[in-house]
Amino acid sequence: MISFNVPPYVGNEMDYVREAAEKNRKICGDGPFTARCSEWLQNRFDSQKILLTTSGTSALEMAAILCDLKPGDEVILPSFTFSSTATAFQMVGATLVFVDVLPDTMNIDPNAIEMAITSKTKVIVPVHYAGVACDMDRIMDIAKAHDLLVVEDAAQAVLSTYKGKALGTIGDFGCYSFHETKNYSMGEGGAISVNVPELCDRAEIIREKGTNRQRFFRGQVDKYTWVDRGSSYLPSDMNAAYLWAQLEKADEINEDRLSSWQCYYDGLSRLADEGKITLPVVPNGCEHNAHMFYIKCANLEERTALIAHLKENGVQASFHYIPLHSAPAGEMFGRFAGEDVYTTSESDRLVRLPMYYGLSDDDKAYVIKLISEFYGN
Repeated sequence: MISFNVPPYVGNEMDYVREAAEKNRKICGDGPFTARCSEWLQNRFDSQKILLTTSGTSALEMAAILCDLKPGDEVILPSFTFSSTATAFQMVGATLVFVDVLPDTMNIDPNAIEMAITSKTKVIVPVHYAGVACDMDRIMDIAKAHDLLVVEDAAQAVLSTYKGKALGTIGDFGCYSFHETKNYSMGEGGAISVNVPELCDRAEIIREKGTNRQRFFRGQVDKYTWVDRGSSYLPSDMNAAYLWAQLEKADEINEDRLSSWQCYYDGLSRLADEGKITLPVVPNGCEHNAHMFYIKCANLEERTALIAHLKENGVQASFHYIPLHSAPAGEMFGRFAGEDVYTTSESDRLVRLPMYYGLSDDDKAYVIKLISEFYGN
């Protein structure tokens, strides 16, 4: 069976985990490996402040708190996303306003954002689907015109850029994931980029259970105490040690995945030219990280048959999100603004192919062969 996903592993992960436990004797949060990862990410992304978190979800939760949302405030987000994008803002009492996506990238439609804005709107949450950037120039212009905050859900977008800027550093906050399904992994983990300098200290407080403990460690106060809202968002330094091994080889992992993505694209282009499938689109100015490779079938029935065909022949493929506005919790905590022109119909067509670091040429060729056979080529 060719797996849909294999967590990245470069070889030094367990050595560093052992170093954290046996040499450093620091297995809780904010140890030496956490500092290395945070510094690497800040420098690579040119970010004001990046803090490792226990998950991409907790990074979004921190962002929601930093936005100072109150019950009744509205947050605009795509319906085509993972539940964490919504739950982080629902947990602070915000009303979720789902909008449509663009069919070429599956990213949030800026026109739909603008039409959904009301006097209660406080935040826009663009989700960079498959590591391909949303139209951030347009989104930031809309946010500025209406005095709104922007939280980038860049869970899938580590090392992706928009016009040369790292995704997650363009809005007020950016949230990343290092889950085992992501390009770089610490098992469970994430990070938040705080792009508003005056909120960096508060982000540290929220992450550290609402205390000013980091200021105490820096000698800025003689004791630390509870000063604000917060939770325990610090990952174990052993998790950070695991991640550090992969950040050391981040470019190697990125190039390997991009090579696989291009192999799929080239191998399936003939089917796309014949109008049998649709391939992903990467707009000008966007550099993606090959987080996933997907194709779109004609309809739901064809997609179901293709996934079954691949499974019968030893290949795991998968569909993706069920639109949140049609989920029970989506109906309970939010509403869809405007018309669902593409969200449901396009999600019904989408099939994700195996994609991971180290995917062999033979396996890619086999997947392409099976898809071509399915369509009679």
